[in-house]
Amino acid sequence: MSLTYSKMLPLGTKLPSFNLSNVLTGDDFSSSSLSNDCGKVIMFICNHCPYVIHYHDELVNLIKEYGNKNLEFVAISSNDVENYPQDSPENMKILFSDLGLTIPYLYDETQEIAKNYMAECTPEFYLFDKNDSLIYRGRLDDSSPGNGRPISGQDLRSAIENFLLGVSIDKEQIPSMGCNIKWK
Repeated sequence: MSLTYSKMLPLGTKLPSFNLSNVLTGDDFSSSSLSNDCGKVIMFICNHCPYVIHYHDELVNLIKEYGNKNLEFVAISSNDVENYPQDSPENMKILFSDLGLTIPYLYDETQEIAKNYMAECTPEFYLFDKNDSLIYRGRLDDSSPGNGRPISGQDLRSAIENFLLGVSIDKEQIPSMGCNIKWK
């Protein structure tokens, strides 16, 4: 594991488009499938990263809490599965089944989408408004494996709550940290 911080895609960036395989359904899922009437949380995760595993319960809670409140969630894995077979589409499907998640879990085989988002680590979180403009990017909270701080999802939750209330989101945002994306 190599600790890496996110590069912080500039606020205001338009949602980079994608068309990737949804490992849960076997169908392609496109950014154009997302609603124009709600916000979108795009997260780069993977199966084996201890930072992502640390947040499993909180990710489930966030999706259950906000998934029906004018917000859509999409997860993307961009890791090299040849060298990290635990991140394969088959294992991605098993993980989401075990977690009880049904949001799209997309496989970025070419890693092009991760590059378009300037994603560097797992997990990374991006919140786009109804106009597909980036309004938050960064960490879930200040917790990490072994630091003893409770998992709250505070940073992302605050951004989501402000978005839903129509309140501006603090532009001082803290990069996410985690395992580097396993590039080919």
